[in-house]
Amino acid sequence: MTPTDIDGAATADSPCYGTAMRKASRRITQLYDDALLPTGLRSTQFAILVEVNRRSKSPPTLQELATALVMDRSALGHTLRPLERDGLVASESSASDRRRRHIVLTAAGGVKLREALVQWKNAQRRFHTVLGEAEAERLRATLLAVAHEERLSSLTD
Repeated sequence: MTPTDIDGAATADSPCYGTAMRKASRRITQLYDDALLPTGLRSTQFAILVEVNRRSKSPPTLQELATALVMDRSALGHTLRPLERDGLVASESSASDRRRRHIVLTAAGGVKLREALVQWKNAQRRFHTVLGEAEAERLRATLLAVAHEERLSSLTD
């Protein structure tokens, strides 16, 4: 069976950036999820704990956290629920505006984050071993540039 021809481009050979990114993302997510398995965290939850910890002096609102993680607010809320349920993060009212809620890392969340960092470092070492440290750093820089490229968030151009 031959690939279907769409406007002269064979779909099997089509250089779709989205598909390539999803494939790479799934592979990398598997690496980190496998490494974090002993901690009971998934890589998305780990990323949230890291970001909340990084912003501990000025705890982020749900929207600020979603923006920093390049996540939809509802997806972030879904991922936060188990972390809140397990007492790893908490939602606190803002002192200046009671309607605003800030996400904070709890003491238990700090303990879990330190535990997870050990496993995360193992995944980082494995990634560097496979790709090489310089290539891994170039890839990370490129991916972050893409993640924060606002012109890609709209199709109105």
